[in-house]
Amino acid sequence: MTSTPPPPAAATPAEYTAAFLLLRLFLGLRTFLAGIEKFELQGVYSFGHYYENMGRMAQGITSASFLPLWMSRSFAHSLGYALVLIGAALLLGIRTRSALILGGLIYVALSFGLMAVQENEGVAWLAIHVGLFAAALLLVRHDRFALCRE
Repeated sequence: MTSTPPPPAAATPAEYTAAFLLLRLFLGLRTFLAGIEKFELQGVYSFGHYYENMGRMAQGITSASFLPLWMSRSFAHSLGYALVLIGAALLLGIRTRSALILGGLIYVALSFGLMAVQENEGVAWLAIHVGLFAAALLLVRHDRFALCRE
């Protein structure tokens, strides 16, 4: 006779809450620090460095793809601010669902830019982030540690 193993136990609400909290904290930190690093040049952080860095990024994307400079520049100049804002919202648990959707869309837009310049390794890294944002969205109803819920 063969015995069948018992079915795996379903996850408890506390486990879903912990899983979501881990995702939210990771994505919040990653997004916040990705935004902050845009303001850095040779160890110094400033708004001047931000516009210099983002101008170089926009020029590089335009020169290696079909995207016009005005489009690349518009996206690049708002990117750091959006990442810092969304990262902070995720870390603090402020309008988490909206922050996850916007963060995921930013990473999709970044992926589009890298697809346009045929940077496949970067696209793969960003795809992992998009998947993590999607997983967090599936678990967002288990957000128990938020400052401001929607």
